[in-house]
Amino acid sequence: MAEEVYMVCQGMSIGYQDRTTPSVVVKNSLTLRALKGEMVALLGGNGIGKSTLLRTLAGFQPPLSGELLIHNKPLAKYRAEELAREMSFVSTESVKVAHLTVREMVGLGRYPYTDWFGKLTDKDQEIIAKAIRDVGLSGYEDRQVSRISDGERQRAMIARALAQNTRIMVLDEPTAFLDISNKYEIVRILHQLVNELGKCIIFSTHDLHTALSMADRIWLMLEEEVVEGIPEVVAGKGYFDSLFPGNPQLKFDVDKGDFRFRKKLIGTVRLLADTSMRKMATRALERLGFEIVGLAPDDNPATEMGSNKPASISVGSVLSHTTPADGYPWVKMEVTQMATGWKITLPGFSTKVESLEELCREVKRLTLQPES
Repeated sequence: MAEEVYMVCQGMSIGYQDRTTPSVVVKNSLTLRALKGEMVALLGGNGIGKSTLLRTLAGFQPPLSGELLIHNKPLAKYRAEELAREMSFVSTESVKVAHLTVREMVGLGRYPYTDWFGKLTDKDQEIIAKAIRDVGLSGYEDRQVSRISDGERQRAMIARALAQNTRIMVLDEPTAFLDISNKYEIVRILHQLVNELGKCIIFSTHDLHTALSMADRIWLMLEEEVVEGIPEVVAGKGYFDSLFPGNPQLKFDVDKGDFRFRKKLIGTVRLLADTSMRKMATRALERLGFEIVGLAPDDNPATEMGSNKPASISVGSVLSHTTPADGYPWVKMEVTQMATGWKITLPGFSTKVESLEELCREVKRLTLQPES
């Protein structure tokens, strides 16, 4: 079955122009697409042109060159009212209009369908009520927009776009300035609209983790190009490392799906722990600058978990590195989970602690001491 393409950019250049000054080109020769039932995340650094691209897609400013097709029809051939029935736009700007209620705010989305007087019909009111329910704002209908929280206000803006009943929704950083709970609730709502209603949603974000875990397609704006593809391919080809070319301390970790600080390793750890604690202990030791090497207990029948006897693995067998970290001795260590805590083993020395927190403090005390 052929895919239904909702939006296509063909060799499109974006930027600014007026009658008195030369055009300012922000990005050249963009070739992008968005399909029905897709959540498209637009990523890129500050000032790279994300908002300019979204405003161009929404018809607020024309492309400088090339072509933008909406449902296989050039954007320039849409009348304003016709385009408003095909595409809705949610700005990143905070809207605080005095005395405007949530119901009235959401009702603004129905104006592409009203008569000259802007009168809302019973059907319009039903659509407004459903949009409010869909974003979880039932009971907020008569509250003033200026007196609800940022997260609730952003939901109201999305409800307005829903009431507009368009197949394409464009959102400029819809989760900016929101706390973690509201941020993920907004993304959950957008994801639900894509999967249940077949909407095509294009949104810009700085939240890389959200984009990788929720989006169907990535548009990644870099200095020299704009990369498009499913998250796994874009991440796997190493493009995310180009997001911060001036910061060599940041590196994208393909396995973990997020940026990590480049740390100078100070040693290696043979970690023996059960499944429930292994991930937490691994993260803690990596945070302290260690590389985890060797077998986990699930793979090593010699490990005796649940007793106070450490596994019979020689510390000297731990993988070694030839290049020590600057100013530090290279550490080779074994960390073993015991029935009553943890055992830390270094060449010629061992000690026990009762908790993972104590383990971290003791490892720092024992190992993070520059050579004099």
